[in-house]
Amino acid sequence: MADNCEMCAHYVADEEFGDYCSVNLDEDEMEKFLTQSMSGCHYFQLYDEYKIVQKQN
Repeated sequence: MADNCEMCAHYVADEEFGDYCSVNLDEDEMEKFLTQSMSGCHYFQLYDEYKIVQKQN
């Protein structure tokens, strides 16, 4: 699951605070996320920098 997080648009790599997910989860969702009992992350969005560039052209 950690490998998929690095490709997610919500993934933040921060030297001061460490790597984290920027999605606001409630207490129950956070517990499921941390214990990895979710079958897949429902909040995953593929980070595609080329998609952003296409919109600018």
